[in-house]
Amino acid sequence: MELKERLHSHLIQIVRDRDPYLASEGHFYVQQYIREQLLQSGTVETDDFAVRGRIHHNFILDVSPSEKGGKQENLPIVIGAHYDTVPGTPGADDNATGVAVLLELARDLALQPLKYPVQLVAFDMEETGYWGSHHHAAKCKQQQQSIRLMISLEMLGYCDRTPNSQSYPAGLKYFYPNIGNFIALIGNLRTVRDMMNLSRNIRKSGQPCEWLPVPNRGLIVPDTRRSDHVPFWDNGYPAIMVTDTANMRNPHYHQASDTIETLDLDFLAGVCRGLIEAIRYL
Repeated sequence: MELKERLHSHLIQIVRDRDPYLASEGHFYVQQYIREQLLQSGTVETDDFAVRGRIHHNFILDVSPSEKGGKQENLPIVIGAHYDTVPGTPGADDNATGVAVLLELARDLALQPLKYPVQLVAFDMEETGYWGSHHHAAKCKQQQQSIRLMISLEMLGYCDRTPNSQSYPAGLKYFYPNIGNFIALIGNLRTVRDMMNLSRNIRKSGQPCEWLPVPNRGLIVPDTRRSDHVPFWDNGYPAIMVTDTANMRNPHYHQASDTIETLDLDFLAGVCRGLIEAIRYL
């Protein structure tokens, strides 16, 4: 099966209302699907955390490096995507696309490991305050675990190639394209070299890519603090969000209309292919 077909088949399984409280059946179904898919690439840890007395789960797949490297190469790259939705939306772009790409990265990295250890994490409870990623980042901090880089996959499948289809937070429109056909990398200042490297190699694969460095944990541009990279920023880790820019481009954001039919699967496959290739150059 081609990459685009595999991504589409993941989306068919994941796209459904999966709010953990109001659509618990869909939420449970998608949990099982993610776990089964990750198990094809190795051992999966179910990492529990509690929110208001209820237990939720992150799913973690650790991929060992191709060989023991130097000190820097021994630090893990964490790649994560959240699988929950806001109530009443099937969440195709938000964030079934991120989960589908996470599953394909797991498949590829298990076959061809990096020089770094990689930890792939499906986070729960992003929509209500980044609970899953906060739990994971806090645990890394508590264990004094250094991280080479955290990458958050957040909405990767919406593309609009018409002029003025892309909007921005105040001031940024003068520096970036007005056509919404690119994938964006948004990182704290510690990731500037990695963002330059990733964007160059994503573009080499044929996928347009832009990047934005953000000082001070993104506090001056609140729109940059809207995914699972935020707890990693707040705990002092280098982290990048990969995104199609959500409501800055996609009119179906957090709507019942966020369906597979609104996605551009060629764009999604291009983003996935670009990431698979670019991550190898970190």
